[in-house]
Amino acid sequence: MRNKSKKIELLAPAGNLEKLKYAIAYGADAVYAGVPDFSLRVRINNFTQETLQEAVEYTHKHKKKIFVTLNIYAHNVHLDEIKKHLKFLKTLDIDGVIVADPGIIMLVKKYLPKVEIHLSTQANATNIEAVKFWAKVGVKRIVLAREVSLSEIREIKKAVPKMELEYFIHGAMCMSYSGRCILSKWMSNRSANLGDCTQPCRWLYGQKSEILISKSKINPKLQIQNLKNCEGADDCEVLTTSVMDNQNKFEVDLEEDRHGTYFFNSRDMNLSAHIQDLIDAGVDSLKIEGRAKSVYYVAVVVRSYRKIIDASNKKNFKQVVREQQKELNMLSNRGYSKGFLLGSEPEHNFAGALSETPYKFAAQVEGKKKIAGKVLNIIFMHNEIFLQDNLEAISPKGNEKIKIKKILNPKLEEVLEAHGGHEKRFSMQFNKILAEKTLLRRKLT
Repeated sequence: MRNKSKKIELLAPAGNLEKLKYAIAYGADAVYAGVPDFSLRVRINNFTQETLQEAVEYTHKHKKKIFVTLNIYAHNVHLDEIKKHLKFLKTLDIDGVIVADPGIIMLVKKYLPKVEIHLSTQANATNIEAVKFWAKVGVKRIVLAREVSLSEIREIKKAVPKMELEYFIHGAMCMSYSGRCILSKWMSNRSANLGDCTQPCRWLYGQKSEILISKSKINPKLQIQNLKNCEGADDCEVLTTSVMDNQNKFEVDLEEDRHGTYFFNSRDMNLSAHIQDLIDAGVDSLKIEGRAKSVYYVAVVVRSYRKIIDASNKKNFKQVVREQQKELNMLSNRGYSKGFLLGSEPEHNFAGALSETPYKFAAQVEGKKKIAGKVLNIIFMHNEIFLQDNLEAISPKGNEKIKIKKILNPKLEEVLEAHGGHEKRFSMQFNKILAEKTLLRRKLT
């Protein structure tokens, strides 16, 4: 299936310039990014034309690739601005554009005739004939729909071997078909297909109709008879009802405990156990979701999949996968799923809870400086750190336990703790000097 001489690409999300730099430092071969108006990420995205230009220059300086997202579904009102943006992109040396809308594809061919066109997963390419069609249009790579199974990937690659295939391997999953959801537009007048999804599928819902108190079918641990961990009977009640489609074919059980219910909520994708399968099936680029996630998420996930890909076809491959799965479990997640890869319906997280992790992301190391004759690291805080904490330093090479010797606040006064929520920098002395772009996490007691 696969040309074994061709390198497998690890493609990472870049929600901003800083995340892009971390993705590259931790092992990405390529990144994808875009300005808010056209890239399906309106919020938590501060790319401008200036920073996008800087991103292209930085990426190429490190001999990596950058693909620009233009994957909204445009209305007439957007077209003039898209044309202006394409003219701007022509001044940059970008490696490709990710597009879903056929009209935008035609504009890309007009304004950027030499730039590769990658078909977004939003276009829902799920079969051989669709891939052949897009090949005729001039698409170089297809980001297959998440609904495509492993066996279908093999069939598509065999039928259209010259088409590059890209597949999501990790990150949040939309409960709607390949992300083409109308809930956000309907419920909050913000369109997911224009990059402004408010994620109603993640909201907390409560029942208003008549309901029954009963045993839990979805989560057997929630039993009203078990009052050991409850303040009273009301705290342990599980309220149940069901809904039926109008053809009387599908019945769905709904449950609500005292926290509510999350009946749209999908689990997160984690295909770390199937990277070799995807490579053997002919996938050319393995893609990580998460432009809205933190630098910590980007760094840890990119590093894990970098190690797994590099161990591909080696004797220690299974061991590396197990090690990196443990690392991925350290990240907060909604529970992991293999999605549609194996041909089954992906699991859902009806409880809505995030996983409990033994560590909490605390800070970034931005460099070092000499203070009173000693070299200290410059620290940007995200969460709290206390002098007595057990810290772990995360770097592209691995993890290392470290000890804090001294904390100086922004006024260079010695203190016992540091907190985030501001733009000021702390200085810290550890038992060793840490490299720039090292991340710190603290062990939770």
